[in-house]
Amino acid sequence: MTNEEVQAVLDKIRPALQADGGDVELVAVEGGVVKVALQGACRGCPMSQLTLANGVERVLKAELPEVERVEAV
Repeated sequence: MTNEEVQAVLDKIRPALQADGGDVELVAVEGGVVKVALQGACRGCPMSQLTLANGVERVLKAELPEVERVEAV
């Protein structure tokens, strides 16, 4: 799995996050772990872990089966 593949999937998710005033930035891909930084309204939001797990991680795993987990950094 390459940074470009992960970025392409994040680009599909981004409009939904931006609609709520947030965003996500790819920080690194290390093996099966994708590290992202939540930005804007997502940063510090009490629901951000839910967004990360049920939104970002779920979509990445569906599109890129080699993703093991997504971590916020």
